[in-house]
Amino acid sequence: MDAADIMRQGVGVALMLSAPVLLLSMAVGIVVAIFQAVTQIHEQSLSFILKLIVVVLVLLVGGGWMMETLMDFSRYLFTLM
Repeated sequence: MDAADIMRQGVGVALMLSAPVLLLSMAVGIVVAIFQAVTQIHEQSLSFILKLIVVVLVLLVGGGWMMETLMDFSRYLFTLM
């Protein structure tokens, strides 16, 4: 196992852990932007607060899985040493 494979796996784990948070916050941002365009409400804090709530909910729901995945990868790295 060389360093390139370990780096590739590390990037894969980072993408797998960050994807749910990023995709859901992006989806909420798009929905809020469409809502603001339709209703002509241009309040910047509305988008921020909804994204913050979604990120917190995703971390509460999927945080255990994220931590377990990160711990598994860390154990894997320590076994390689």
